[in-house]
Amino acid sequence: MKLRLLTLLLVIPTWINAQKMVLKAAHLFDGMEMHKDFALLIEGNTIVEVGDFLSLRPKGDTILDFGNKTLMPGMIEGHSHVLLYPYDITSWDDQVLKESRSLRAIRGAQMAGRQLMAGFTTVRDLGSEGAQYADVAIKRSIEQGIVPGPRMIVAGRAIVATGSYGPRGFNPDVTVPLGAQEGDGEHLRTIVREQISNGADVVKVYADYRTGPHGEPMPTFSLEELKLIVETAASTGRRVVAHASTVEGMRRATLAGVYTIEHGTNATEEILELMKERGVAICPTLEATRAIASYNEDWDGISMPEPFMVQEKREMFKKVLKSGVTIISGGDVGVFPHGENARELVLMASYGMDNDKVLQTATSTNARVLGLEHLGSLKPGFLADIIVVNGNPMEHIEDLHKVDFVMKDGVIYKS
Repeated sequence: MKLRLLTLLLVIPTWINAQKMVLKAAHLFDGMEMHKDFALLIEGNTIVEVGDFLSLRPKGDTILDFGNKTLMPGMIEGHSHVLLYPYDITSWDDQVLKESRSLRAIRGAQMAGRQLMAGFTTVRDLGSEGAQYADVAIKRSIEQGIVPGPRMIVAGRAIVATGSYGPRGFNPDVTVPLGAQEGDGEHLRTIVREQISNGADVVKVYADYRTGPHGEPMPTFSLEELKLIVETAASTGRRVVAHASTVEGMRRATLAGVYTIEHGTNATEEILELMKERGVAICPTLEATRAIASYNEDWDGISMPEPFMVQEKREMFKKVLKSGVTIISGGDVGVFPHGENARELVLMASYGMDNDKVLQTATSTNARVLGLEHLGSLKPGFLADIIVVNGNPMEHIEDLHKVDFVMKDGVIYKS
C-alpha cells in the first residue's frame, strides 16, 4: 500500500496551455456509440472538433496516436465514499470511532486520486461517514490544485433519523461519534440548511435503515419529513439522494421527490413503475454487495455458491433492466478498493446489461442524471475530460480496468 501511495504522490500534471492537440486511436466512444479511426481536436480545456483523423490532423500542433486503443469520455462515478476503505482491512465501526478526521481526510485525498488515475474524472461522493465535512475539504484541495483528483460532488454528513444509524450498541451514557447527522421533524429544515452552508452539493438522506426488531431494514423518515428535506434543499438549488432498500422506503423517497435512489435491493415491479413515472433513477451498487458478502460470509466470489444477498441483488438488477427505470452506475466504492471502480461496470455487464449501455451509463447517462453539463460525452464544446483504454471495452468490458491515459479539464494526469 505504501508504494501505491508514493506513486500517486509523484504524479505531475501536464498542462497543455492553449496549443491545439489531436488525440487519435483505433476506437472512439463518444458517450453514445463507438467510432472507428476517429480523432479529437482539443484546444485548452475544450473539445473543438470530433471526426475523421485525416481531416483533423493538419489542425493540431501536437498529435498523440494511441494505436489500437479506445478514446472515451472520462468516466463518472455515481456513488463513492473517499473517506472509507475496505472493511476487511478496518471495520466501518473502527474507521468511524478510532481514526481521527485529519487522518481520514489525508487518506481520503489519496483515495480520490486513485479514482482519477483509474479514469474516473468526476465522482459523486455520498457521505463523509463520521468525518464531518472532510469531503468538502478534499474537494476544495483538488480544485485549488493542492492534490490531484477528480471533480467532486459531495454530500457532507448525510442525514439519518434519530437512533437509526451507527455505530450502535454502546452504553447509552456514553456519546460516540456517529456516521451521519441525526434529525427529525421540523428540525430537518435547519439541518439541511446547515449542511448546504458547510459545502454540501447534494443532500443525502437515509430513507430506511436496519432498525427492525431483528435488525432488518425498515423505513425511518415519514413521507412528510422527506418532503421537507427535498423542499428545503430545492429552495437553494440542491437535490436530494436517498439510501433506500425497502419497498416502503423507496416509495416514500420517490413520492417526496428525490432524484436518485441508492441500492434499491427489494424493489418490486410496482415501485419501479412509480420511479419511472416520477423520473427517479436508481444506482444499484452491485459490487458493494459482493464485497460485503466476501467480508461477512468468507465467500471467495469464484468457486463457492453465491450467498443469498448476492443472488438477491442479481435478481433485482434484472428486474430493473426490464422496468425501463434509468440506471446510473456507482459501486459504493470505498466498501471495496478505490481505483477499482470499474468492478461495478463489469458486474453490470455480467448481470445482463449490454456493453454499450454500460459505457453510456458510466459517461453520458451519469452526466445527464447528475446534471453535469459539458461532461460525459466527446462533443465540440464539451470539456476535455478524456481517457484512453487499452483495448476495446465495447467487445471486452473488462478492458475498463486498463486505463493508460487520463486528461481532466485539458490537463494530462496519466500517460
